[in-house]
Amino acid sequence: MRYNVLGNSGLFVSEMCLGTMVFGPSTGRYAGAGDVRQDEVDRIVRRAFDAGINFVDTANVYSGGQSEEILGRSLKNLGIARHQVVIATKVEHATGSGPNDGGASRYHIMGQLKTSLRRLGTDHIDLYQLHGWDPATPLEETIRALDDLVRQGHVRYVGVSNWAAWQISKALGIAGRLDAVPFQSVQAYYSLAGRELEREIVPMLRAERLGLLVYSPLAGGYLSGKYRDGSKGRRSIIPFPPVDEAKSASVLTAMDGVAARHGASLPAIALAWLLHRRAVTSVILGVKRVDQLEENLKATEVRLSDDDLETLDAASALSVEYPAWMFQAADAARATLLKTGELPTQR
Repeated sequence: MRYNVLGNSGLFVSEMCLGTMVFGPSTGRYAGAGDVRQDEVDRIVRRAFDAGINFVDTANVYSGGQSEEILGRSLKNLGIARHQVVIATKVEHATGSGPNDGGASRYHIMGQLKTSLRRLGTDHIDLYQLHGWDPATPLEETIRALDDLVRQGHVRYVGVSNWAAWQISKALGIAGRLDAVPFQSVQAYYSLAGRELEREIVPMLRAERLGLLVYSPLAGGYLSGKYRDGSKGRRSIIPFPPVDEAKSASVLTAMDGVAARHGASLPAIALAWLLHRRAVTSVILGVKRVDQLEENLKATEVRLSDDDLETLDAASALSVEYPAWMFQAADAARATLLKTGELPTQR
């Protein structure tokens, strides 16, 4: 297991992160995600930490809050010291039906932070993430609330999930103007079946030195190949994230060849590809059983060759959209000069 710095901080997190959306009975938008109970959670958490994973991600809305409770109880059951684990959770999604039961207002953030601390059985959150974009709350209010939580010692670092590049850049600018703590990470969907964030978000991450935490690295199980024969599973209940199956069929075919060369499974290849991406800080694993975790952990041992990466990249490549094609046409010479130090041949 390797460890990467989270964004522009001094905090090291494991390249794989244990996701907890499957902990507890899942309902509503997360229906079908899982129903992993305490005994199995304890076994999963124990194996994850034995493998070197020091990073766990949850949210206040997973299983109606039970995910946080089960995780906190598991850490206590296993005797894992608080300083040995980096705990990330989230706020912003609705926790009730009232007008103030969701969003990124000071009201909602402050109340939910206390609830999450109680459920997790801890006195601080290492990474507190905004689960989505709130169009109703001024960014200044949200950023000041998060900054207050850090200054009070309840939160160590802050991040976001499912935001657009322009939204993150605007928030970073406001945080700088207010002398408030900036975001350190972005949690987003990324996989061989969905590389859209490479258009705007990845360049922004590099420019701002933010970390990328990847969720749904197997595209909701699609990249495991188990849906090829029409098998039923979570995607038959909630097809999340969306997958262009007509295009992604060729991705699975490319993965077959790479997997055969390495004697690895398709999930291991999908995860290994992400671990080879420069922008990726940590890949979040959503597993229901220890054997699934074991299979995912094998990805850390797969070293993809340049040919492997070229094969996978070509099969999953995005179409070139504006303004990307203009950048390629107009900025190629400068990009070559920056990369090689040599002036390109004039034509």
